[in-house]
Amino acid sequence: MTSHDRIAVVDFGGQYAHLIATKVRRQRVLAEILQPEDPVEAFDGMNGIILSGSPSLASGGEGGFNAAILDIDIPILGFCFGHQEIAKRYGGTVQHCRSEYGPARLQVIAETPVFAGLPEHQTVWMSHQDTVVSVGDGFREVGVSYDHDGTAHRYAAIADEARRRYGFQYHPEVDDTEHGEAMIRNFVLNVCGCRGDWTMARHLDEQLAHVRERVGARRVFLLASGGVDSTVCARLLGEALGPDQLHLLHVDNGFMRKDESRLVVEELQRFGLGRNLHFVDASDRFLSSLDGVIEPERKRHIIGETFIKVFEDEMRRLDLGDMLLAQGTIYPDTIETGGTKRADTIKTHHNRVPIIEDMIRAGRVIEPISDLYKVEVREMAEALGIADTLVWRQPFPGPGLGVRLLCSDGRAPEGHDPGRTQPLIDAQLEGTGLEGLLLPVRSVGVKADLRTYEQPVVLMGDAPHETLLSVAAQIYGRVPGVNRCVLDLSGRGIRRAEPRAAGVTRARLDLLREADAIVMGAVERHGLLRSIWQFPTVMLPLVIDGRGEELIILRPVQSERGMTARPTLLPGALVDEIRGPILSLPGVSGLVLDLTTKPPGTIEWE
Repeated sequence: MTSHDRIAVVDFGGQYAHLIATKVRRQRVLAEILQPEDPVEAFDGMNGIILSGSPSLASGGEGGFNAAILDIDIPILGFCFGHQEIAKRYGGTVQHCRSEYGPARLQVIAETPVFAGLPEHQTVWMSHQDTVVSVGDGFREVGVSYDHDGTAHRYAAIADEARRRYGFQYHPEVDDTEHGEAMIRNFVLNVCGCRGDWTMARHLDEQLAHVRERVGARRVFLLASGGVDSTVCARLLGEALGPDQLHLLHVDNGFMRKDESRLVVEELQRFGLGRNLHFVDASDRFLSSLDGVIEPERKRHIIGETFIKVFEDEMRRLDLGDMLLAQGTIYPDTIETGGTKRADTIKTHHNRVPIIEDMIRAGRVIEPISDLYKVEVREMAEALGIADTLVWRQPFPGPGLGVRLLCSDGRAPEGHDPGRTQPLIDAQLEGTGLEGLLLPVRSVGVKADLRTYEQPVVLMGDAPHETLLSVAAQIYGRVPGVNRCVLDLSGRGIRRAEPRAAGVTRARLDLLREADAIVMGAVERHGLLRSIWQFPTVMLPLVIDGRGEELIILRPVQSERGMTARPTLLPGALVDEIRGPILSLPGVSGLVLDLTTKPPGTIEWE
């Protein structure tokens, strides 16, 4: 390890600390996550430091931060909150100003090594509530950003070449920043002088050795959903331990896609992972446990707890003794659940519920790919020789359709006030030819690294895709209490929307399964399985203009790691192909397309 050049990533609890480390690793440089309160000695031997974002506000201070880190005589680059802390440390000022979320235009206004070889104008990704409004001696303003209406935001990028200190208000680590990886490469290789000699093959070798050391002679039981994460985890464990030590359990929880469990079992057997493969149909058990439950976080907790109870019952039935539980957890599962000291809980993943956390503390869980993102998992899959049919499966959440089936007590959300909010929406739509309506439901989102639970707006009318995205960004960026925009695809328009009481039932799940099957079949026929990174089909209990009971939401996104996402433009032919069959399903009241970036909307609605 120490023979490699290293970059320290200081984790202030933002959603992207490990994503920064991943982008550094893509330059074949080893990145290590350190904490803001770590002593200066923890940074010995580092070639440079990158400061992450944070859900905290720099304008309010950050308790526990060892500010002496900023005086270490190596290059330091800060993103968002880290940028603000650098500015403050050297005499600058940070204020709580107008928020920015999503894409913005950056203009480079001065030469600096971190922008070497990059164009003057480029798209960057914002997610912040604080802003640098002045800088101290030695610093220069090297970049200005502009939002959708052309408003300029100064000090979007700052530099002090003598101290080798740099700051970006935006997030270059996310894939949506146009030349973000090049900026990180410039810093790591050119400013810090690192050699690029660390590889995924080396990481795989280290994980194989770690698994052998950690497991010893014990057996391992893996919950295998059939998705790429659990499949890679299974293959890695099999490679490290041999087939006799590894048992796989596939559970049909009742939330699988149409025919999914049958296909998963067949594929695991076909690719040599079926020697100790066990299958349990626990759908009745899961559905019973969720009877009357409507709150999203409670649903996730119950699903996770039921998974473990099924796992433990199966262990006893098979008399497998003191085994370790293995999970194909990847980093977004951990960070969105508040898995680091300062991270806010965006949503609790089923593999991070309290019973799992207790097992982790007791040393009963092994998660060999928990530091990786989806793109790295697929790289590891290729290194392990896993077939493309498994590598490129559409990402599917562990709770499956359970978190795509929204529930309601039949009442509008607390604080729902169309009289106050609708005029603000109308003001953003003035002159666009579009109409908008606030929907009386809520969904999970993330703003400035904090969890939100806010309302969507449905847009109606015709406009180019880029115009729709721009209008949507204006609405959820400027209208309080809104974190999503969707587009009406029914052609009928929407004048009135009323929530209805509905929980988790087999009938509702079967309806969602049919809608999902229609969508996924069309995606496959149109050759879009690889180009659309993930395509949730969501259903929520909403009566539209007195008809139907369930609104179907299409949520196709582009992403690489799941930490940010952009809505996907669907071909008109695909929309025309699925509109009629979905609207003809019994009880469907309408069909909409989600136009929301992440942030402020998470990929899933719960």
